[in-house]
Amino acid sequence: MTTGAVTVPVYQTSTYQQDGIGKPRGYEYSRTGNPTRQALEQALASLEGGRYGLAFASGVAATTAVFQLLRPGDQVVAGDDLYGGTYRLLERVYRPWGLHVDYADVTDPAAFAASIKPNTRMIWIETPTNPLLKIADIASLATIARKSKALLVVDSTFASPYFQRPLELGAHIVVHSTTKYLGGHSDTIGGVVVLSEEEAYQQTKFYQNAAGAVPGPWDCWLILRGIKTLAVRMREHERNALHLARLLEKHPKVERVYYPGLESHPQHKLAQRQMSGFSGMISFEIAGGYPAVEQFVSRLKLFLLAESLGGVESLVCYPPKMTHSALDPAERKRRGIRDNLIRLSVGIEHIADLEADLLGALGE
Repeated sequence: MTTGAVTVPVYQTSTYQQDGIGKPRGYEYSRTGNPTRQALEQALASLEGGRYGLAFASGVAATTAVFQLLRPGDQVVAGDDLYGGTYRLLERVYRPWGLHVDYADVTDPAAFAASIKPNTRMIWIETPTNPLLKIADIASLATIARKSKALLVVDSTFASPYFQRPLELGAHIVVHSTTKYLGGHSDTIGGVVVLSEEEAYQQTKFYQNAAGAVPGPWDCWLILRGIKTLAVRMREHERNALHLARLLEKHPKVERVYYPGLESHPQHKLAQRQMSGFSGMISFEIAGGYPAVEQFVSRLKLFLLAESLGGVESLVCYPPKMTHSALDPAERKRRGIRDNLIRLSVGIEHIADLEADLLGALGE
């Protein structure tokens, strides 16, 4: 860098002077390319071990860009537990557009294999999943994808690149909502697609420029800032979450806890194999149904009732009416999202304060 600045500058410009007609200095227009965004894209690609990173204005924009690799008549097989916004996109945007969508048990590779058809072009999974924290076997699904000549796409938002690197396990594409752990401070919105295959990269890069859902340079700078503390934050998120998950698992007013770091989790050993840690998300079912949910949330003082996750502050969410409201009640029930389900994004506050807050809300 010409100045010696240790922080990437915010290139707050929309356009760039050219030396002559057809002679740009590397950048022409910030929708197409911006130095701050390029620095972010390179950093994100490096974190995931991919050749290319493409930043978008939101996680949903990144998801949309990946689905644009498909054409009407193609089939995508998606995991049956996934973010409500992705479900909404598949069912209300891409199915009417002409995409064939089928869902398979995200914990059962054989269910995906049985769903493969001649027109299958993509397998889409989250792991850990939102909101039930299920774990998908990335390596096994990668084998199925290769045999069917389909792309395996992993939304790894809940894990972050610190705890999981799907490309190393055979996935073709990784998606993150950078709003979450990568940004880490609940102050920006963004998404990223990381991949290594040239053809898919060129198509997604074209779409990024043509559709224009790109983050501004300030948002890119904020995510770059967040990445610098990712390792430190993720260790604290995990330490706090594991402590609270164990606490909740023993509590008489809690019927079930979903956290892959618990030995009682059905895919605990798989999580140990393909992840280096278990992150900071916990879901649990509280005894007493929805009235107990309302009472619990109203008593919390440190956990804030809010959408999103992955910030330094602790958040509580009620998936049936918040993140997964796009699913009708019957569909939520079919997918195991019960009316007494609560999701926690455990922050990095002092563990004694977090414990006291949960126990107080549970009535102790």
